[in-house]
Amino acid sequence: MYLTLKNITKIFPPRGGVSEVTAVHDVNLEIEKGELVTLLGPSGCGKTTTLRMIAGFEFPTAGEIILDGQQINSLPPHKRDMSMVFQSYAIFPHLTVFENIAYGLNVQRLPKTEITERVNRVLDLVHLEGYGHRAPTQLSGGQQQRVALARALVMEPKVLLMDEPLSNLDAKLREEMRTEIRRIQKELNITSVYVTHDQIEAMTLSDRIVVMNLGVIEQIGTPVEMYRYPNSHFVANFIGRANFIPGVVQEQVGGDVIVSSLGKTLRLTNVQRKLQGREEVSLIVRPEMVRIKKTGELFSGVIRRAVYLGDVIEYDVAVGDQLITGLETDPYVTQLFPEGEEVSVGFAEGCIQVLPIEKKHA
Repeated sequence: MYLTLKNITKIFPPRGGVSEVTAVHDVNLEIEKGELVTLLGPSGCGKTTTLRMIAGFEFPTAGEIILDGQQINSLPPHKRDMSMVFQSYAIFPHLTVFENIAYGLNVQRLPKTEITERVNRVLDLVHLEGYGHRAPTQLSGGQQQRVALARALVMEPKVLLMDEPLSNLDAKLREEMRTEIRRIQKELNITSVYVTHDQIEAMTLSDRIVVMNLGVIEQIGTPVEMYRYPNSHFVANFIGRANFIPGVVQEQVGGDVIVSSLGKTLRLTNVQRKLQGREEVSLIVRPEMVRIKKTGELFSGVIRRAVYLGDVIEYDVAVGDQLITGLETDPYVTQLFPEGEEVSVGFAEGCIQVLPIEKKHA
């Protein structure tokens, strides 16, 4: 592996009347050369602390960080051959775009001809050709973010690190920059670690996603694996949206599971875990897996909420005591079921995953 984190733990000592804090606990992660891996999770989950340890801004309390066969735990940031793009662009306002991008190369005292060649090349790469003479104040937010990215890339690092670089942009610019970052990363085949709390960013950008919670890794996988086969309630709820519907296993035959749920019997196919008879479980039913019709489905329900969102119609429907969110994605459907309407509800049973009920601790 190109970049490896082995049993990484970070404990911050007591300070200001607060006891010591374990920000990251026993994290193990292997990243291949040219791979883009996203650390995803809520605030306080340890993702930024992990990134800062990779960068050298924090040092692990225990464990090893290995880059290209070399243990780099004790190396300062400027000796790790990495570049970082921060949440704040950190662009020097008194320098031109060209001078901002060239700053690190000038510190290295490279020949002027090489600096000019490398800066112009990266300006083309981020689609800012012709902007080198401009001041940062003459640029849009998206263009400033491209400058920050170009300044990192011009150093030709072994690893590119990005800490929520799009959080200051509006929604449309974020979408554009996600596409650009992925294009550039693939074009350069540069190993990258990206931190975000935005699951759409993670799904769009990543070869693999690392979901973190309370300082530990909950699950590692491709975007498809994380969405379709979550291994915990936390992951299922954090990646996309999910209905958690209680059930009891009757039997399992290979990948098929017979489950009693909401007073009916379901045969679920393609279930990715071993389950025991009479085991209490949660059915992970994504809103797009819910069918809501006038008649013909397995369950009876009542519409509690109906919202037209243009590309989809979103419903909350009560099936007994269970409130289920469903999405109508057929573009030809423009008439909403009104609130209070009795409807028929079904699930795409071949897409549903099953998780054991998580016991709540007192």
